[in-house]
Amino acid sequence: MTIKVALIQLRVVDVKEKNLKNAIDLIRIAKKEKEANLVVLPECFNAPYTADTLRDVAEEIPAGETCRALSNAARDFGVYVVGGSIVESSGGRLYNTCTVWGPEGDLVATYRKVHLCDSSLSGKTTVAETKLFTPGDAYTTFTIGDTRVGLGICWDMRFAEFATAYRTMGCDLLIYPAVCDVPTGEQHWELLAKARALDNQTFVAFCSPARDTHAKLIPYGHSLLVDPWGRVLQRATEFQEIVVADLVLNEVSTVRRRIPVFEQKRTDLYELKVGSA
Repeated sequence: MTIKVALIQLRVVDVKEKNLKNAIDLIRIAKKEKEANLVVLPECFNAPYTADTLRDVAEEIPAGETCRALSNAARDFGVYVVGGSIVESSGGRLYNTCTVWGPEGDLVATYRKVHLCDSSLSGKTTVAETKLFTPGDAYTTFTIGDTRVGLGICWDMRFAEFATAYRTMGCDLLIYPAVCDVPTGEQHWELLAKARALDNQTFVAFCSPARDTHAKLIPYGHSLLVDPWGRVLQRATEFQEIVVADLVLNEVSTVRRRIPVFEQKRTDLYELKVGSA
């Protein structure tokens, strides 16, 4: 089986409606012109990544404006859409949430970001996520044919155990919509994608917004797809573009057969008992 994945690295502007129109136009191109059957948007794709702006665009799932737009696009173009992430309002709390829409326009999965980021590798924290969001507490997977896909959002990519849990659940593809600043991206973006792919012998997709040098947090860009050998299949520039790659799923079984590390794990040694005599 082959899945043609399109990562939509769109430029985010100040007007939510313009971002939604841009996203829908690019989903159409990804399906109609590039023949993708799975389309991925970036983290917080419908608004600039600042605390005030994110609060302003919060909406309920699935009733909100962004969800309706993604559902219609998935149905109209007959494609799976991983809707990056949006700010979800639920029960008086805000979540950084990824929605996935099937080709019939149905909501097939919802994932709330588990690991919230307050780090400031670049020297400043643009959004203190723990002050804005409530963390999720569950893994989320969905299937395309026989392929199980695991979801994370941005900072989740740094947690090796999280990705390994998805591999244990049977995932062959891990998708991380993300907003990563330029200094962090230059040091860790590709390295993390390769590490998660190689450790777990899965395909890995990181999807970023396009770079905007006037933004408060300037996105790194360079969305990329990595195969189970740790090789970069496709990589974007920093500009708005669509990156497409064919994921040949039998590569997963080939890698796992030739390098059977999950059969060789010594899980009896890995759990440390802190404080035991």
